[in-house]
Amino acid sequence: MDIIYVLVPLSILLLTVAVAIFFWAVKGGQYDDLDSPAHKILFDDDEHLIQRKDAPTDTSDKDA
Repeated sequence: MDIIYVLVPLSILLLTVAVAIFFWAVKGGQYDDLDSPAHKILFDDDEHLIQRKDAPTDTSDKDA
């Protein structure tokens, strides 16, 4: 029964620390945008395939 006097304050302390860390992460912006990083991985390697309008295009026929 004496262990209750140690475990209850210890659990309250651990809960307080966990809540403080959670609010610190929210304030720091860790949970602002959860969707973009997941979609960004799909488009990282495609930039060299997209032809820009301002990029020079090679219209000369090298085989002729």
